[in-house]
Amino acid sequence: MEPIKTYEDFTEKINGSDKIVVKFFADWCPDCTRMNMFIPPILEEFNYVNWYEINRDEVEQPALDYDVMGIPSLLIFQNGEKLGHLHSANAKTPEDVREFLQQNL
Repeated sequence: MEPIKTYEDFTEKINGSDKIVVKFFADWCPDCTRMNMFIPPILEEFNYVNWYEINRDEVEQPALDYDVMGIPSLLIFQNGEKLGHLHSANAKTPEDVREFLQQNL
């Protein structure tokens, strides 16, 4: 996953014509750590889409703009539009994540 470090970079990435997945996380988040342990095979399976991650504590505005209330959250964007949002409560298992991606990509 490529890190997004600025609001400008986030805006540039989400406005592209390809679908992308952005993972919102924080360093202190235990659920984020758990997701990091099971996400590598999912990245391989869905390698036809670009994956990014953004630390919501370091770059706060995107989380505010797109109603990211819990972390980790996965959001899918294309042409500046949010196409899908997997909220933290529903992102606890690899099966949750795969089902969300299959339905939204």
